[in-house]
Amino acid sequence: MIALYIVLGLLGALLLFYILPTLIISNVIYTVLFVRTSKDKWSRTVSWDDEEQKEMFRQGEEWGNKYEKNRKRVEINSQKFHLIGEYFDFGSDKVVIVIPGRMESGTYSYYFSEPYRKAGYNVLAIDNRSHGLSEGRYNTIGLKEYKDILAWIKFAHDELGNSSVIIHGLCIGSATGLYAITDKSCPSYVKALIADGMYVNFHESLKQHLIERKKPIFPFVSEIMGMMRIVAGKSAKKWGPINVIKKMNKPMLFIYSKEDFYSLPELGEKLYETCPVKEKRIEFFPHGQHSHVRINNTEGYDSKISSFLVDFVK
Repeated sequence: MIALYIVLGLLGALLLFYILPTLIISNVIYTVLFVRTSKDKWSRTVSWDDEEQKEMFRQGEEWGNKYEKNRKRVEINSQKFHLIGEYFDFGSDKVVIVIPGRMESGTYSYYFSEPYRKAGYNVLAIDNRSHGLSEGRYNTIGLKEYKDILAWIKFAHDELGNSSVIIHGLCIGSATGLYAITDKSCPSYVKALIADGMYVNFHESLKQHLIERKKPIFPFVSEIMGMMRIVAGKSAKKWGPINVIKKMNKPMLFIYSKEDFYSLPELGEKLYETCPVKEKRIEFFPHGQHSHVRINNTEGYDSKISSFLVDFVK
């Protein structure tokens, strides 16, 4: 009996002095990264204090203002959330849906829209749930949001009159797009996915974030991903792009920067090799932090998208 008390005491001490404090820290990190605690968080403003990010946002706003006459606000309901987007009608019957990453709204997506306008596409820039003007509190890194994308796809076809749809995703947005395009309910008029900075799974990406900041990986990554699983209903480690991409059956363009520390280019190569379709292409650019490839080589970035569309998307 004494031995049992000792064991219970040691377990209690472990819980009190080690496990509980790490869980508290992990919960704080989870809330900062994935919970919209106010309307000002993840709004339609520049997301962080970085000069390249500010310039991308400025150029995106400039693009939106230039084509103001082509823009109209659009709205849908998906999974009990009221979602908002901006639709730029350039008189085409095909559209690109631009899916931004975490912290970003559809306004940021304007920056990536020009190569598609030039290629003859309308543009649908969306506020993901819990971002911009859309409803929602939790970001589930695409594990639930992909159903919103399927709803936007249907809206773009049925209500906006587009006969074909392609997807351009950024970081988490690229993973979200992949989950949507490989879902069994995805319609045949969705023609392709362009993925900028796609990770193999978010567990790996979060680990890289902590390494960059010289923070301990264990036990925080596992604890944060455990909290994500409770909210999302899926494991972000076992249900990531590397698992889902095996079901891909549409043309796909992978875009990476060799300087990307969050979505490592060598893991991007692994995704490309795992993708079973023949109509695929991978492009590596020498410069640019995560999601900042285009700002470092705008002409090259746009030309790779243009040639992919010409070669693979009919």
